[in-house]
Amino acid sequence: MSKLLSIVIPAHNEEENIPVIYRAILDVGKNLLGYMFEIIIVNDGSTDDTGKVVEKLADEDPRIKYIEFSRNFSKEIALSAGIHHAHGDAVIMLDADMQHPPELIPLFVKKWKNGADVVIGMRNKRNHEGVLKRFGAALFYALMNGISNVPMDPHATDYRLIDRKVADVFEQFTERNRFTRGLVDWLGFKRSYVSFDASARHAGTASYGTKKLMNLAYSVVFTHTLFPLMIAGYMGAFITITSALLGAFVIVEDVVMGDPLGIEVSGTAMLAIMILFLVGIILVCLGFIASYIKTIQDEVIGRPLYVIARTKNISDDDSARVS
Repeated sequence: MSKLLSIVIPAHNEEENIPVIYRAILDVGKNLLGYMFEIIIVNDGSTDDTGKVVEKLADEDPRIKYIEFSRNFSKEIALSAGIHHAHGDAVIMLDADMQHPPELIPLFVKKWKNGADVVIGMRNKRNHEGVLKRFGAALFYALMNGISNVPMDPHATDYRLIDRKVADVFEQFTERNRFTRGLVDWLGFKRSYVSFDASARHAGTASYGTKKLMNLAYSVVFTHTLFPLMIAGYMGAFITITSALLGAFVIVEDVVMGDPLGIEVSGTAMLAIMILFLVGIILVCLGFIASYIKTIQDEVIGRPLYVIARTKNISDDDSARVS
């Protein structure tokens, strides 16, 4: 019996790239004997004609499942929507801009067939990214690997295959602020890797600009680790011990021994310095706490993860699975 592969493609203003990657997937499918596939394209609030292009292809090919968001919810949410609607024995995620080579899909499938539950695409180089973006990525992964319990490889990408059982567990996540590859890494399971050289975008410009990447990095830090909150505790302990020792020194040196060192530190000056410093620490701690309160608010406010405006070739049973 043939197995089904679900290929999930998030798309934001990719009208020129969609037909190209669709044809590339068709070419790959011809060499995947014993496998059927469905292509789930999630239109993440595009402002160009991405929707029209996909709908036209979906009219011609029922294997294309089209989901259109009511607005831009982010690539991470689009990937989640695709996984939620996937029926395949395995789910493959790749970008629409052809930077994730579709011709490697058979290698992903081979490694999955050989027992891997998660197959991760590893980018060899970042030649097509600017110096600032490469530096930011290196800094982000160095920070995350230093404070997180789950290691993150800086060369890992969203180009990956996950087994059906991994997808089923992934659907149980309820975070609104999510980092897909981080959640998949957190799940564990048996892994394998495929290395590739990323090409330049086929057309268009990347929708994930510096601001969005910084917001994503900020969200990841505060949702995947408690370390920022722990920093406040460490700093509080350090300040408490330091101020206690300093206070003891001043009392002994000035009050008990009569200021033999001639420091002549007035109590008012010392108190003013300590209060000013502690007020700064308190404000830093309040900033950390505020970030966690914001995350808690997002989780308890009860908003839907995404809102679908229109679908094509998606059954009512699919929608029921997400509600």
